[in-house]
Formats: sequence, C-alpha cells, structure tokens
Amino acid sequence: MTTMTETSARFREFKMPDVGEGLTEAEILKWYVQPGDTVTDGQVVCEVETAKAAVELPIPFDGVVHELRFPEGTTVDVGQVIIAIDVAPGSGDAPAPAADPVQEPVEEPAAEAEPKGRTPVLVGYGVAESSTKRRPRKGASAAPEAAAVAAAVHAELNGHAAAAPAAAPAPSVPAQGGAAGGRPLAKPPVRKLAKDLGIDLATVVPTGKDGVITREDVHAAAAPAASEAPAQAAPAPVSAEAPVATEPTAVPDFARETRVPVKGVRKAIAQAMVGSAFTAPHVTEFVTVDVTRTMKLVAELKEDKDMAGVRVNPLLVIAKALLVAIKRNPEVNAAWDEANQEIVRKHYVNLGIAAATPRGLIVPNIKDAHDKTLPQLAEALGELVTTARDGKTSPAAMAGGTVTITNVGVFGVDTGTPILNPGESAILAVGAIKLQPWVHKGKVKPRQVTTLALSFDHRLVDGELGSKVLADVAAILEQPKRLITWA
Repeated sequence: MTTMTETSARFREFKMPDVGEGLTEAEILKWYVQPGDTVTDGQVVCEVETAKAAVELPIPFDGVVHELRFPEGTTVDVGQVIIAIDVAPGSGDAPAPAADPVQEPVEEPAAEAEPKGRTPVLVGYGVAESSTKRRPRKGASAAPEAAAVAAAVHAELNGHAAAAPAAAPAPSVPAQGGAAGGRPLAKPPVRKLAKDLGIDLATVVPTGKDGVITREDVHAAAAPAASEAPAQAAPAPVSAEAPVATEPTAVPDFARETRVPVKGVRKAIAQAMVGSAFTAPHVTEFVTVDVTRTMKLVAELKEDKDMAGVRVNPLLVIAKALLVAIKRNPEVNAAWDEANQEIVRKHYVNLGIAAATPRGLIVPNIKDAHDKTLPQLAEALGELVTTARDGKTSPAAMAGGTVTITNVGVFGVDTGTPILNPGESAILAVGAIKLQPWVHKGKVKPRQVTTLALSFDHRLVDGELGSKVLADVAAILEQPKRLITWA
C-alpha cells in the first residue's frame, strides 16, 4: 500500500503520510514545487511539521505537478490528498484543477479507498497503526494574508520596519524559485526563518559552504525589503477562520499584549508536561557537589588521542556517571503501566538529552547508552546535539527514552525542578559549574562546584532509591575514579 491514490491511468494523488508516534496531522511548511513542474521518483516536494519534528516528503513517482491541494501554513490530516501528479503528460486533455485548492478533497470511491490497518509512515520511521479520524477543518482562504501580516509583525519585533504586505497570491500556491534543476539549499530552521520574514529563498544569495543559504543571508535579504517599505504599513485583515501562523498575529501598534498560537512542537510539549505533572507524583531531591576533579578529567580527556575527533565536555562525564548509578540501582530504570497496574523494569538505558531547538524543547535519546564506551558515548552525544540543532531529529529518535538529563547550567542557572519526560521514571538536572569557596581538606579553597537535582516518579521510585541514585552520581563526579571501580 502507498500514500497515493490512482484517479486514472494518467493522474495520481499523493496523500499526507501516516507520521507515526500517535500523530494524526501535519502542517505544510513549504512547497518546493508548483503546478507545471516536472518531478521524479524520490524528489522532495514539500516540508511538513508535526508535533515531533520537521520532515521533508519525497514523491514516489515521476510526472508533472497538476495541482497543489493546500497552501503553505495549512494543517492537514493524515490520509488527505495534498498533491496531484500527471504521470502521463501530453496524452490528452487534463481535467481542470479544483477551483479552490483549500476545499475538502472529494472522497475516493469505495473501491479505491485504502483499507484500514497499517499504512506507510514517513521515510525511515517504520510503520504505525492507522487510527486517524477525519475532523472538520477550518477554512484557509485567508492564509496568504495571515502569513504576510505575521511576517510584517515578526520584522517589527526584530527591529525592522514592517515590509509592505504583498498582494495575495493565487490560491494555487505561489511559485518557488531555486537553482537550476533543484531548490535552494538551506536547513529547515533557515527555511522557517525565511518564511517568517516573507523572503523567497530563490532570491537569496547564498554565502554558506557548497551554496547553502545561512540565517545571515536571509537577514541580509530581509533588510533591503524592510528599508524600502512604508513606515506605517497597514496590517491586512485576518479572518477568524484562517489557520493561525506560527508567529504572533497582527496587532495594532498601541496593543499592550501579543498572542502567539500554540501549535506544533510547542503544543506537544505543553500537553506532555501537563500530563506528566498531573499523572506522576513528582519528588525532587538536590545535592551540591565539588566537581573540581571531574573538570580536571575533562581537560585530560580532551588531550587524549583515544578521544580525538569527538566532543568532550562535563556533560559526557555526567552522562557516564548517571549510567553507572543506574547500573548500581537498576530499579530506578523503570516505567509505570497504568492500564495493567504494573511496574515495567527496563534492562537497557535509552538516555534522553533535553535539547533546545528553534522549534522548541525536544528530548532525543541515545539508544542502548548503557552498552557504550566513553568514546562511543561522546560520539553519540555529539551526533544527537548536531542533529537537534539542525532541526533534523526524527520522531523515532525521540521515542523509547527511559531516563533523561537536562543541562540547565548552560543558561547560567544553578538548578531546577525538572518535570519527567512522559513514560520515564527519573530526570537529572545539571546546574552551572562555578568557582566557589569550598571546605577542602579542612581549609576553605576555591573549587568548581555544581548543584544536581533528581526528579523521580514516587509511584515506583521511593525516597531511598532516589537518594541512592543521586548520591552515586554526586560521588562519581567528586571522585571520577569511581567510574572505574564501580563500573
């Protein structure tokens, strides 16, 4: 089975794929093709954002784009047709596309309908059960106006004069420029920035390596447009039924507040945190520890030839310390099964690392982290962080975590009371490492000190177990040689 339907021997329709992980919809962020463009099997035609991540969708056949069913910024249910392809161009007269591309697509005949059950998900994400249900979708006729207004407000908020709202494009999605034979090269966060600022990437001069467009290139392209715009461009009206933009909606200059729609990754985070906070009884314990010896170890590892080419920092040693503490106290690595009223103990550790990204906080995890050597763990941490910053983290990379680390110290914060990642039993918060007066060998000396906080689910982790885990992590960071004696 595929995510396409065959309306005739000539025309095929491509549906929004099942993105898995319980997700039933996705927002179309960017179209890379327009009606009349030639596409080939495997070519990326659009970028969509789910509650988990932004993903590029490839088309599974050759042909010419006949119709785009939805404009950018529209949230589409899984199973809805998003693009129609003429797979035999020139063989006869083509039926006219729908007068309004944002209207609900006509239902497929019963014989053509896809059977219930398993449907393909996005490339590389495996297969998930399809249980989606069609819901009434809000009209999208004012999407172009809303996008133009959002871009103007975004420019104002970033210190630029508002650009004059562009004329509303035809309903069939505006043309997208690009290099000969392809589309402009840019990472997803940069594409989103260009969309927010109303910049066509095809008009941006790239300065990055291999012709990749950078954030600076987009800002440079936005500056001339802002300087040429009228000083007091009137905001275009926004329909109450239009899909909301990801940036603040238009407000008068005298407004005292701005409303930001909650959607995508931010919406998923909010729902997950509320569910976790009001489902699992949280307990948080704290300990302040002298990590001077750990910092010396980090400095030595950076010079070690066995660690060449990998990222070495305090988080690496902290992660290894937590893995050793879990090995010594395996009961903490568990989950609560509400349906069966059981505690599920995990004999593996998928170590989650909370990462702040342009799309919000995500928690990808290192699969089977307990089996990795220190160099392997360092390599996995580096790949995880790089992928997250590039906006390429897949839903599969965020599934199946067992225990998480959140490093709030990078923001200069001493510590916090972290909320559990749903389905996990514990989360360790690491505070900033600072030079502080500390009693060492009977004398007050300046030492490198940090504060750790461990939150755990009190249904399956009692105070004694939680205290042992936190104490073990602290003991290892104070005396890193325990990584060898306790391993």
